[in-house]
Amino acid sequence: MSTDTLEPVTTVKSYLRPIDGKGLAEFAAAGKANPNRLGTNKVHTVMEGQYRSLNYVGEKHCVVVDEPLHLFGQDTAPAPGEIVLSGLGGCIAVGVTAVATWKGVKLSKLEVFLEGDIRNIAAWGAGGALDTTPPAMGFQAIRVKVLVEGDAPREVLDEIVKQANYYSPVANTMRNPIPFEISLA
Repeated sequence: MSTDTLEPVTTVKSYLRPIDGKGLAEFAAAGKANPNRLGTNKVHTVMEGQYRSLNYVGEKHCVVVDEPLHLFGQDTAPAPGEIVLSGLGGCIAVGVTAVATWKGVKLSKLEVFLEGDIRNIAAWGAGGALDTTPPAMGFQAIRVKVLVEGDAPREVLDEIVKQANYYSPVANTMRNPIPFEISLA
């Protein structure tokens, strides 16, 4: 059999659903024109019992939060720290998508893997190690790995991930102290 009649093999690559590049450019221009612009995220949390809560985000979404059995919850939903990591992963994924779009890179795969080492020795302030200071509570370390593929070399994809991390609102909230207040409603 002659190989002269065989057609060359081509690989079909599918890309992730793109975002609106023009809208992204307009949003970026508005931020450049007014760097002090703020948006406000709002969540209304309603406790159901034990540690299970319903967290209403806007008018369309409800995020259920619980604790695992070993922390006296029902293990019916992600724990608060897992939700925080989910927010961080989502924010980094949004940033990678935005930066890739801005740079004209089409992505075919984007996955974010997160791990966080969390400390709660004060048992939420319920009589545990109450002499513990706030820096010793909560996440002590977070590790993020980004799996990204697209129509750009690895070096460009690495730059995209680094830029998305540097400008991530959620990552920066976690890295930098912010004013925080809590009071009775």
